Amino acid sequence: MKLLFHKITHWEYWPFQIVYIPIYFLWSYYSIKAKSIFFFNASNPMIKNGGFMMESKKAIYDLIPQRYYPKTELIMEGTSIEEVEKIIKSVEIQYPLIAKPDIGLRGSGVKKIDTVADLKIYAKKANFDYVVQDLIPYSNEVGIFYVRYPDEKAGRITGIVSKEFLIIIGNGYSTAEELIKENPRYELQLKVLKQEYGDELLEILPKGQKLNLVPYGNHARGAKFIDGSDWITPKLAETINEMCVQIPGFFFGRLDVMYNTWEELEQGKNFSIVELNGAASEPTHIYDPKHSLLFAWKELARHIRYMFEISVLNHKKGIPYLSHKEGMKEYRLHLEQSTKIVNF
Repeated sequence: MKLLFHKITHWEYWPFQIVYIPIYFLWSYYSIKAKSIFFFNASNPMIKNGGFMMESKKAIYDLIPQRYYPKTELIMEGTSIEEVEKIIKSVEIQYPLIAKPDIGLRGSGVKKIDTVADLKIYAKKANFDYVVQDLIPYSNEVGIFYVRYPDEKAGRITGIVSKEFLIIIGNGYSTAEELIKENPRYELQLKVLKQEYGDELLEILPKGQKLNLVPYGNHARGAKFIDGSDWITPKLAETINEMCVQIPGFFFGRLDVMYNTWEELEQGKNFSIVELNGAASEPTHIYDPKHSLLFAWKELARHIRYMFEISVLNHKKGIPYLSHKEGMKEYRLHLEQSTKIVNF
């Protein structure tokens, strides 16, 4: 009952379909103006479906200059573990590493792989293509939303979200499970954490010892999102723009970035892109618990307007919208893929 009340009184946990009800009407309005439900296809011309659905992570990484992201390899569904190990060794990806679906869904199926045994389990279960990549060595993560209109030389940062990982700190007498239950945000993840950690959660953490239970900043996996939009500076905007203009056909989306210190990130040093998300990107700073649902609606509406305007401008330059037939086909494939990943 305590967790249910927490979810009811914190809109950030409400089902996506409910939060987005007003946005569906706005989308309908823009679809009528564009004469296409699938106008988003033109927002990022070099990314499949603009990055709204069925986009390959590996294909997006391939657009980004390699120095900006960790070593990443695509593993096709059904590839034997022996072949996967050969691929990892050939490109010198080290353990621990990250494995995640090539076509993802809000952080589902993302797992830290510590050993070959872990990789065997993941490879055996995965009924989809996935990527393996080096674990990024930096401890801080932000999501940076970037927008650039097609005729502009410089884009802008429209929002920043900082992420607090699901980290517990030992007190010398409580088990990991007891520490998790002290925080409703963490306890909501307990069922999944039990599946992943098993009896390890019954161990007592030494006083002061930190344990990062989910080493990636995903809201659905327990990370706390904090609005850091007031951190935007001209220097940061210059650094991010310098990188983004090197990514062909990228005009709208969110870059999830891990970094060492904020000063170094501003200077373009010691950071790495975790993922680049296109037309389906949310301005995730809306999920800061301090924000109201009205604030979230305003920010969602603002960013969908950006996407619509960019799509229209690119369409005028000859970038097609998806036809209704092709769009519905891609949407059905998206639903099938989502089901696989959620079940995984």
